[in-house]
Amino acid sequence: MKDMRDFVAVCEEKGLLKRIKAEVDWNLELSHIAKLNEEAQGPALLFENIKGYDSPVITSACTTVQRLAIIMGMPEDSSLTDLYVGWAEKAKTPIPPKFIDKAKAPCKQNIMMGKDIDLYKFPVPQYYPLDGGRFFGTAHFIITKDPDSGWVNLGTYRSQLLGKDKLGTQFIKGKHADQMLKKYQKMKQPMPVASIVGCDPILFLVGAARIGAFTSEYDVAGAFRGEPIEVVKGEVVDLPIPAHAEIVVEGFVDAEKFMEEGPFGEYTGYYSGVGTDPRNFIDVKCVTYRNNPIFWGTTVGRAVTDSHMTMALSYGATLWQQLNEMRIPGLKSVYCPPEGAGRFLAIISMKQMYPGHVDQVLTASISTEMGAYGLKTVIVVDEDIDPWDIPRVMYALSFRFQPNRCQVIKRGRSTPLDPSLPIEARDITGRLLLDATIPYEWKHKPIPIELDPDMVVKVKERWSELGF
Repeated sequence: MKDMRDFVAVCEEKGLLKRIKAEVDWNLELSHIAKLNEEAQGPALLFENIKGYDSPVITSACTTVQRLAIIMGMPEDSSLTDLYVGWAEKAKTPIPPKFIDKAKAPCKQNIMMGKDIDLYKFPVPQYYPLDGGRFFGTAHFIITKDPDSGWVNLGTYRSQLLGKDKLGTQFIKGKHADQMLKKYQKMKQPMPVASIVGCDPILFLVGAARIGAFTSEYDVAGAFRGEPIEVVKGEVVDLPIPAHAEIVVEGFVDAEKFMEEGPFGEYTGYYSGVGTDPRNFIDVKCVTYRNNPIFWGTTVGRAVTDSHMTMALSYGATLWQQLNEMRIPGLKSVYCPPEGAGRFLAIISMKQMYPGHVDQVLTASISTEMGAYGLKTVIVVDEDIDPWDIPRVMYALSFRFQPNRCQVIKRGRSTPLDPSLPIEARDITGRLLLDATIPYEWKHKPIPIELDPDMVVKVKERWSELGF
């Protein structure tokens, strides 16, 4: 799989994509169709007849685990936790991207420069009634480069359409793009960036993941594909651009220039602000795009949509990978529920091997690159409980958990998108670490009730006779 068109072809062949041929308005109607479809775990949708436009929009690409597995190149019957394990295994062998001839790059089929730039050429949706406008970047990623080390980062930051050659950004404090922007600010130079809409979906997944600093998401994506991601140089920015991208927006961000941006209905199910805020923006200098480009968007909004499934995969897989890299013994599995967008709640199953082992895992989880940002609640259960089996997790919380064995961390790094905190005070979050295990050091542990295995066999042999 090299691009979005390969993904469309695979999904259509398997009956996992629906083409919408009726005319649909980009203003609210498209997003509402997609949202209701995603809440029903429906197929990927390719809108082919957008009012006022002649190019398509794809949504709901990542609604189901099956389609996430297809993107990752994993068996289609994989569970979300199977994908975590696959992610950690594949990421061990990073493969850097390779440059190809521009003449062979589909993303260069059309080029807009200077006064010809017009981002309204593309069918950018208006998602929700209270949104500040149309949002160009939802299922996209922004490419930036560290001016000191040359490290290339792919990160997903929302981008509002603010003008025919202006895109708003939300580089959240401390995130990689924000760190790089501060370096350019000290150099008194604008930061070159490229926004990518429509691509090999694996690039969006890794762009949304919490991959550590100085590791390029291109290298991780190459590991998933088993070969280098093909890239070309930008027209006006010295950045590696996915050669098979649908739409590429090149430009510069000046750390000291701002435009009013927002609000936007976020994945928490709430707005991240009460009005517009001054934010940095991309001053667009060039747009390249394929013939009949496929615009990729995601509805975000309340859980569960394809954006939540994406984060449940990328955040959960990253947490599992980073915990394993700490070489902590006894880890069985991790689950970051889509209902929590994969980032606010983590459930970990483990085999206890020594006193204090559970506390080690609890504190390690919030010390990972992924967990250090926004993770609020961690639950650890014994190895006999699968963390995705929520009824069994509730059982452990009822019969193995004691409040005096939980830990409350009063100061951790928060996200400005967390609606459980006041809008004006979202820098710091509390954390709750729950030990829902039977303590390792107890000499007299509760005796579990178990069925007699021989009788189970006997009863099963009579199952139909008994009328079941």
